[in-house]
Amino acid sequence: MGTDTSGGAVRRRGGNHRKGRRSKPMSEINVTPFVDVMLVLLIIFMVAAPLLTVGVPIDLPETEASALNSETQPITVSVNEAGEIYLQETSIPLDEIVPKLEAIATTGYEERIYVRGDRNADYGTVMKVMARISSAGYRNLGLVTLQEQDG
Repeated sequence: MGTDTSGGAVRRRGGNHRKGRRSKPMSEINVTPFVDVMLVLLIIFMVAAPLLTVGVPIDLPETEASALNSETQPITVSVNEAGEIYLQETSIPLDEIVPKLEAIATTGYEERIYVRGDRNADYGTVMKVMARISSAGYRNLGLVTLQEQDG
């Protein structure tokens, strides 16, 4: 670097570039990493989605009703074909439903409770479960069904 008359350093233009040849900015976007990440996420969600369902095997009836939107995870009470009652995934007798619900309900009587009854379960048992929950003061009850498949 040379010096000028004012005592400052003078820079030369085009330090490492060849004379007359300039590099153009790349105008293409490389989408390969994006596609790779999306495929990995797709595989992860495909594997994880079946594991997110409640573990009690129930053959649900089908209806034409639309699905409910829910921000929080509801409490699930299930009645299987043999008439056994489950709170989440734990088997409990009919008499213990209300005390157990009171123990795990985080929003009190406003807690969303889903009742899942097997298609072949005794209607009376499902109604007894719903009556116990309703008489305890819980008003946000819902019956879980599958949507009907046309065809």
